[in-house]
Amino acid sequence: MTYYERIRMLREDRDMTQAEVANLLNVGQRTYCDYERGVTRIPVERLITLARLYNVSMDFICGVSDLPGFFPQTGK
Repeated sequence: MTYYERIRMLREDRDMTQAEVANLLNVGQRTYCDYERGVTRIPVERLITLARLYNVSMDFICGVSDLPGFFPQTGK
């Protein structure tokens, strides 16, 4: 599964709209839509934000692993 398929699946699993996620990422809904379609590459910083939001590992978001794991908790 590609990262853009995965971010769509995660969003839909949490019953969130593209507009809601776009707002959290500080981008327009159209830009986020392009991320999910694979038209525009999503910056790493935004992938990290999504991994934190969905509490999954970056390996899972990027499609390296099919095990969601958890986003590492830091003191931040």
